[in-house]
Amino acid sequence: MSAASDEPAIKVANLTRRFGAFVAVDGISFTVRRGEVFGFLGSNGAGKSTTIRMLCGLLRPTSGQAWIDGVDVGREPERVKRRIGYMSQKFSLYESLTVEQNILFYAGLYGLRGDRLAERRRFALEMAGLVGRERQLTHDLAGGWRQRLALGCALLHEPPVLFLDEPTGGVDPVSRRDFWRLIDELSGRGTTVLVTTHYMDEAERCDRVAIIQAGKMAALGTIAELKSVFTDRPIFEIRAGDPVRAMAIADTLAAVEKTSLFGTAVHAVMRRGAESPDRQLRDALSAHGVTVDSMEPVVPSLDDVFLDVVDRA
Repeated sequence: MSAASDEPAIKVANLTRRFGAFVAVDGISFTVRRGEVFGFLGSNGAGKSTTIRMLCGLLRPTSGQAWIDGVDVGREPERVKRRIGYMSQKFSLYESLTVEQNILFYAGLYGLRGDRLAERRRFALEMAGLVGRERQLTHDLAGGWRQRLALGCALLHEPPVLFLDEPTGGVDPVSRRDFWRLIDELSGRGTTVLVTTHYMDEAERCDRVAIIQAGKMAALGTIAELKSVFTDRPIFEIRAGDPVRAMAIADTLAAVEKTSLFGTAVHAVMRRGAESPDRQLRDALSAHGVTVDSMEPVVPSLDDVFLDVVDRA
């Protein structure tokens, strides 16, 4: 039976995992509300997957505690596994089996029988869009279809908490969009979803986002809260004939805190209190013979936030 609805679906307190002298996860704490889509961002090796493995009961924490649906992960990892669905960043199904064989295999692991099995089998096939393709080998499915099937199998036992570890890696944009529609539907029905992703547009769809860097919690909040770090540090987007040279020149100005390239544009973050930063930028670029096609203040993107947080961390 699930814990009371007013309790967090996920609660993490000072969770730490060491591998010898290396600290992969360093005392992180956070909670996730029921029905929330919670994003986990971080560079490769930041500690995202290690955290998820601990929360799923697959890896014992070195110290700290975590509770999933009210169950202590450290004390009762097997009870936790019955309350979660887990989809890893690598395709987690058996490619040599057919679509139906995979569904029946996972249904057997979850103890589904009789009418309940028939109902959940139908759910998985319909959700994945694979009705009529039950006998097709999983290996022959396109990436998007396989990921939808993997999600369906992870949800066969209707877990209250779902962990998705980079679920759309290598999937085409249309399949990514459709996959996120499914996540939104699950959240709307009360399923709690913790998802790691490298795609900033996907993170924008989360209710809240945590940024983990070098095993530490570097930032946590809604997208609006995270972007508020730029409230008094305006960002100017510069489009010039030579963006690399424009960035190098901007970096020499006292009014500029830092710069970064976004495609063919330069984002220049201005220091707090800088006077007429746009004029300073234009004058400096003009003095060095750089032609500016356009320069205007822009709303910070999540990419800007991520780079800023990582730099500070």
